Amino acid sequence: MGVKIEIKDVSFAYKESQEQLKNINLVVEEGETVLFTGPSGCGKTTMTRLINGLIPHFFDGELSGEIFVDGENVKEMKMWERSRKIGNVFQDPRSQFFTNEVAGEIAFGCENFGLSHEIICSNVNNAAKKTGITNLLERKLTGLSYGERQKVAITSARATNPDIYVMDEPSANLDMDSTGQFGQLLEELKNEGKTIIIAEHRLYYLLDIADRIVYMENGRIKEIFSPEQIRTLPEERLYKMGLRAPDLSVLQVPAHSMNKQLEEGLKLESVCASISRIKLLNEISFAADNGEVIAIVGPNGAGKSSLGRLLAGLLKERSGQVLLNDIQHKTKARRGKVWYVMQDLDSQLFGESLVDELLIGCNSKSREKETEKAEKILNKLGLGEFKDQHPQRLSGGQKQRLVLGVALMRDVQILILDEPTSGLDGKNMLRVADIMRQLAKEGRLVLIITHDYELAVNACDRVIYIEKGTVITDKSLNRFSYPALLMSENNYKPWITEIKTSARLAIFVILVFLYV
Repeated sequence: MGVKIEIKDVSFAYKESQEQLKNINLVVEEGETVLFTGPSGCGKTTMTRLINGLIPHFFDGELSGEIFVDGENVKEMKMWERSRKIGNVFQDPRSQFFTNEVAGEIAFGCENFGLSHEIICSNVNNAAKKTGITNLLERKLTGLSYGERQKVAITSARATNPDIYVMDEPSANLDMDSTGQFGQLLEELKNEGKTIIIAEHRLYYLLDIADRIVYMENGRIKEIFSPEQIRTLPEERLYKMGLRAPDLSVLQVPAHSMNKQLEEGLKLESVCASISRIKLLNEISFAADNGEVIAIVGPNGAGKSSLGRLLAGLLKERSGQVLLNDIQHKTKARRGKVWYVMQDLDSQLFGESLVDELLIGCNSKSREKETEKAEKILNKLGLGEFKDQHPQRLSGGQKQRLVLGVALMRDVQILILDEPTSGLDGKNMLRVADIMRQLAKEGRLVLIITHDYELAVNACDRVIYIEKGTVITDKSLNRFSYPALLMSENNYKPWITEIKTSARLAIFVILVFLYV
């Protein structure tokens, strides 16, 4: 085994921006799996762009130092050479799609390399089977959920069988089952001798796979850890570093203080919705009180985002009714009363600066007062120092906080957030959880569509599990309830075992107490 990737004294600054990377030196051996992590905006994504050649060939900026892949300088490699060696999975999967339907997208890279029709078909089917998306092959990309699109991007990279995989937040929009399947795929790639580079906030599913964890801060490599060292870091230090929990089994549901005067703010009665004969929601019924924070969970493609769009008046119900404060509201009447923050970040950003973004749609007569409010919100979200910066210059995690800030500017009673912590580090995830709890104390109703187990544990009172467009389970979430509702037993058996062991121990203690 030899050196696969070598980065020599590299510094980089995007055009008209501050220096993003500073004096980076790193050697990645062939067959090694290296995980880059750190606070949002620390330079993880920029590192992936250096390795796959998007810097300097696509992103403009001032670059010094050298990057070598298989002994060749990335600056001198042709695009097809880089593509043949490196398979990419970007943070936003749509940015790497070239076709309209799933099978064609997975085949696209193979076709560009001139493979025979038989090999292409074999590669597409084998890759789809390994990522569990054979049922999606005939689907249109536009009809997929965000998580399903992420699976297609992962499958497309797998189908070309490169030596190196570079992945930026690959699990950000995957459900727990899919994250487990993705972890298994990474193990297979590692066993095949592939070199894997991952920029990621979620640590728990990678610590048995990664050889090294590179912790970045302010554009520098601060420390390099082994998985064992990460597992033993104290909780306080993990928080200061902005890292997520390395072991989900240690998480505990905090005792939330709820608004004592709860009133029913939302009620759905047998709601159905569809588009072009595709059933999205089927007999959805539940009620929610003002002052609650509720997690809407379920597998990719279950109908969670469709529910969010429907409640906000962006999707019309085919039957059933939606009541806000005991009054039935048709589709148009819900617009403006329910605020929905979508997963697609860039389509929601229009301002010239962060402050300008928050002021869009505000009353011009109270501009000064609204500007003061906007700056307070940006400070609360940890974005105050970037207030005059263009939104498109932010990292994915910073954009996530910005669109949340836009929602906080609106004094709506019901707020729906679709994957609000996708791409957020541990510290900012907890910051968002605290904001959600504060909104609940103010008497607002917050629905969080999420696959982020850590967010749900820290922010939510209830969990509504949706599958195939209908409510399967609706339970309160507290330290006495069964938190494994959010997880698959197949994906995290050590934690399930621990819960069952704890339950048996509790029963034993109770029996001893009664006997005594």
